[in-house]
Amino acid sequence: LSFGGALTLAALAFSVGFIGYFISWPHGREIGILAVPSGLAIWAVRCGNMADLMRVNPSLAQRQAVFAALKWEPIFWLAIVAAGFGGVLLGQKIRSRPEPDKNEEKSNSELSIYLNPIIALVGSVLIAQFCLRIFAQDVRVFDPRLGSVMAQPAVGQIVFAVLVSFGIAAFIFKKFLNISYIWPIAASALVTGFAITAYLKQDILQHLVGQHPAAFFCNAVTSVLPVQMVAFGTLGSIAGYWLAVRYNHWRKHA
Repeated sequence: LSFGGALTLAALAFSVGFIGYFISWPHGREIGILAVPSGLAIWAVRCGNMADLMRVNPSLAQRQAVFAALKWEPIFWLAIVAAGFGGVLLGQKIRSRPEPDKNEEKSNSELSIYLNPIIALVGSVLIAQFCLRIFAQDVRVFDPRLGSVMAQPAVGQIVFAVLVSFGIAAFIFKKFLNISYIWPIAASALVTGFAITAYLKQDILQHLVGQHPAAFFCNAVTSVLPVQMVAFGTLGSIAGYWLAVRYNHWRKHA
């Protein structure tokens, strides 16, 4: 994707978020933000999978180059999602009437205002890593060096795994730290890079290239495309956040 194409995509995302806010009025803030990640999700389902990418890049050098690029690609998709959020915020600013400042209930300490988002960001990365290895499953084959390798999960399995994994993370941090879905969403851009750095060192990648077909991976997380991770991670984070809100409401009024 060229620089001009990237700017065009960001502008389209901003426009979609802006229009989505007014189409879904009076719930524009809550529903409008779903427009861009939903569009990316459709794209992510139709764009193939990681195994296809490995098949057209069979050598060690090619795969190293591919994963070096994929490590940073989620940040681009997160920027597209952020552009959509920006359109929603602009729509909200235009539509909303100015209100007097309200004294919101603050967290226990000033330290927690800065510490809780960091905990939520790092915790979401770790929770997503753990849950994806559980939910993104397919055929496993024994490997004497790695223990086992896993075949490329089906697209539907990846959709389920990413949605549930980030939903769990967002639910936990909303429930216990009262943290927005923004931080689990931001974590969706870090999970892929973390997995590539931790699990795809040169010797492991060389072993995979030499011993297994292109459709096999040493870790479930590395079988998920960045656009799939960010698109479904965003939708899962928003869903998990609102499930926690609903759960808290139910606990108070049950």
